[in-house]
Amino acid sequence: MYYIIKLIVKLALKIAYSLRFEGRDNIPKGEAVIYASNHRSNADPPLVGIGARGKYSFMAKEELFENKLFAWLISRLGAFPVARGKGDTKVIDTAIERLDSGRSLMIFPEGTRSKDGKVHRGHTGAALIAARSGKKIIPVGIVFGEKLKFRTRITVKYGEPIDPTEYVDSAEEPNPRQLVKLKNRYMEDIKQLVEGDAQEVPEEKADE
Repeated sequence: MYYIIKLIVKLALKIAYSLRFEGRDNIPKGEAVIYASNHRSNADPPLVGIGARGKYSFMAKEELFENKLFAWLISRLGAFPVARGKGDTKVIDTAIERLDSGRSLMIFPEGTRSKDGKVHRGHTGAALIAARSGKKIIPVGIVFGEKLKFRTRITVKYGEPIDPTEYVDSAEEPNPRQLVKLKNRYMEDIKQLVEGDAQEVPEEKADE
């Protein structure tokens, strides 16, 4: 069922948009990874997913599950609900469980859609999940013009994998400083994929 729905979504997106994928060779074969992407539209999860390898999961705000038919569809594609702004700590455990089962995870570190197309400061959720799971992070850049409309040219770029063990000691619980350093790394990589060398994503320092 998963691959049938994914194929239908892929065909629909290829009809709706002019799609191009770059850097798919950067995605490791045969292992679950964390796709950390910029966020431009509601179409982002399937846009990243159709170029990804294997099965994937992604977090979706709990309001999207209120419609039973839509909830059924996105659940079959791997979505699981998250209560935004409520300190939903169980979502971290769910994400790690999906990764441990061999299913990749898709996450949008900015937390909300970018209205100007630029990459803004991200959160450390992906860093925490990567640190606890030991899974590599694949930075992803979704690039298109100001508005998403019929036959818009969209490029999805997959960057080189980031090994969390270069930033976090896997034998210990990660501290805030380590997580921020890892977060700054994947946000900078995402920015490079999306915007080139034009700007720098503001770096955040952890409390000493």
